[in-house]
Amino acid sequence: MGAVPSTPRHTSTTTETAEYLIGTFVGEKSFPLASDFWQKLLELPLTLRSAPDRVQEACELFALNNNHTRHLTKILIHLSWCLEEAIRTSGAPSPVYLKAVNALYISSVFLKYIIENSQSDNIEELCLSLHENEPVPKDFTTDQKIEYLVMHNVLTFLGSIDVSPTTSLLHQELLNFMLVAMSTQLLSGPTPGPKDVNPFLDAAMSQESLLVNLVVRRLLLSYIMRPRLPSSSAAYSIFSEESQQGVLQRVGSAAANLVLLPFNYLVSSNSEGSRNQLADCSLHVLLILIHYHKCVVSDGLITDRSDDSATSDTVSKVNTYFTVNPYSKALENARDIEFDRADIEGNAQNGPVVRLPFASLFDTLGMCLADETAVLLLYSLLQGNSDFLEYVLVRTDLDTLLMPILETLYSASRRTSNQIYMLLIILLILSQDSSFSASIHKMILPGVPWYKEHLLHQTSLGSLMVIILIRTVQYNLSKLRDVYLHTTCLATLANMAPHVHRLSAYASQRLVSLFYMLSRKYNKLVELRDDKLQTKTISTGDSLVEDMSAELQIYTDFLRIVLEILNAILTYALPRNPEVVYAIMHRQEVFQPFRNHPRFAELLENIYNVLDFFNSRMDAQRTDGEWSVEKVLLFIINNCRSWRGDGMKMFTQLHFSYEQESHPEEFFIPYVWQLVLSRSRFSFSSEAINLFPVDLHANKQVYYQEPNTNLEGELNEHRVQLDP
Repeated sequence: MGAVPSTPRHTSTTTETAEYLIGTFVGEKSFPLASDFWQKLLELPLTLRSAPDRVQEACELFALNNNHTRHLTKILIHLSWCLEEAIRTSGAPSPVYLKAVNALYISSVFLKYIIENSQSDNIEELCLSLHENEPVPKDFTTDQKIEYLVMHNVLTFLGSIDVSPTTSLLHQELLNFMLVAMSTQLLSGPTPGPKDVNPFLDAAMSQESLLVNLVVRRLLLSYIMRPRLPSSSAAYSIFSEESQQGVLQRVGSAAANLVLLPFNYLVSSNSEGSRNQLADCSLHVLLILIHYHKCVVSDGLITDRSDDSATSDTVSKVNTYFTVNPYSKALENARDIEFDRADIEGNAQNGPVVRLPFASLFDTLGMCLADETAVLLLYSLLQGNSDFLEYVLVRTDLDTLLMPILETLYSASRRTSNQIYMLLIILLILSQDSSFSASIHKMILPGVPWYKEHLLHQTSLGSLMVIILIRTVQYNLSKLRDVYLHTTCLATLANMAPHVHRLSAYASQRLVSLFYMLSRKYNKLVELRDDKLQTKTISTGDSLVEDMSAELQIYTDFLRIVLEILNAILTYALPRNPEVVYAIMHRQEVFQPFRNHPRFAELLENIYNVLDFFNSRMDAQRTDGEWSVEKVLLFIINNCRSWRGDGMKMFTQLHFSYEQESHPEEFFIPYVWQLVLSRSRFSFSSEAINLFPVDLHANKQVYYQEPNTNLEGELNEHRVQLDP
């Protein structure tokens, strides 16, 4: 049984030898771990070809025989051994690297095929164990879990071996393998449950914290440093001929459109010069790891007396909870390599933490925020890591992050709804700090070339942010009509309002126009509701009226927030914002219909107090000729000096904060995988995906499921909780 199959005679071609070995691998005969067969298989040249139909047949045959042969488990064990040897060489050139790459090729292709085509709830077809009577080497421990052994060695190599021209190929393929191994998540529903089966992800979660920290650090460093893979003429001459496709590359494309293998990375070029395969894949793996939630059933019984028909007061109920995600914790506890707050405060972290160059991470994110995965990483850092948030807030070049964010929001019609929403949450998180709102108004931009509707010259970053937020509300009002997007924009503006400094004329005009836009929507809803109340002709009218009344209440709240924003500027920053006073005076008629509204009256009293102050002085001042814009503005500036705020009612400052809802995994896990499928070379059978909705009439291989352009459905799963 341990004998190696006799390979074709020396007169046969290398291709025939390779196909013979692959055929033997997928066949009925089982070879023990110590057989020479595995060495011959892993030493195959990688430039060989195989017909697609032969590859598909091989995958089907392998899935049929794997339960008996356990060849998937065995090649994963050999992969682990290759990685152990590669780790011992500490990155020095070694033949074991190519064997490891071969093991990755073969295991990835057949592993992915089995995952995609699994018919059992717990993916039994993987058969991640050896038979009890299987002969094994003396130093092999039979009671260890294969998935843990593999993931431990994969993660150890990734975390401990630096990326270099010698190792970058293996680094890339290990990341690709991890995407395949973790794709079991695509088989589960959007809400994690205790019956979900993710053996490789669970194995990754059970690693020691020191290794977890090393992996998180290495993945982020690869993203920051963006190392290039070697050219085809570099270390591996085996990849030099562009016309040749490796056997396993053809296996991948034919069997399941596997991630394109390194041959293409080394010899092909594309128009996306800024994209970096190793950096992108590192980020994809990191995002999957940090957003994974394992649901488990807790022990014990729960008392339930609500059911009188129960035969006992104590009935067994499923009580589930999520285990701690060590990768998420490692990211949350990451510290700047240049500075540690504990050095000053004297309360150092318990145990080692991830040390990162925050400056380089900040700059890299600024360059990459046009990509949605970078946006999600920035969100994860700002929301979870207080040190990184503090670092961002003290940077004097906030335009590095804000300008790409604002430019992306400016082109909202070409973005996904999720991307818009994540960017707005980032701005909301930043606006919670008063120093942020103050500093962005002091940074002057010489110009904003991508803003086409109006020439923005010598505009403050804060004014631009106000303009873009209002523009986003306007876009949402006409296209998306999503309540939560409105709420997030207005909450950010409200946080900024008390700290506004020299708001530009255009931004001030847009702020008053925002009230007018929302008031028109409000008035239209009032008319529709009143018409329905008068007719009362159909039975469903009551429910329609209720829906309109609920929407009317929402827009009443929006109008009140805008009035509070204007009040905050006039109460706390009027002398510094003459353009806001001018805009209110110029459009004062838009406020008149709401003076007696019970929700708005007290806020409008302050606005009319300001109007009365300046109108009365303007009436009293004689001028030669008409009041020009320049004369009115100069008049306001001069009279701002005598403004004392007499008669102004002081309201509690609005302050909104972002809170991640209690079950963010229902939004983030599907979202992460949608991003991975859209940006990596990894695809998955649409018929096998349960994690998010898929159009089964579209391409059988899903690279990306575009989110619904209507944010309302998306945001029901992931809402901003705003607590003033």
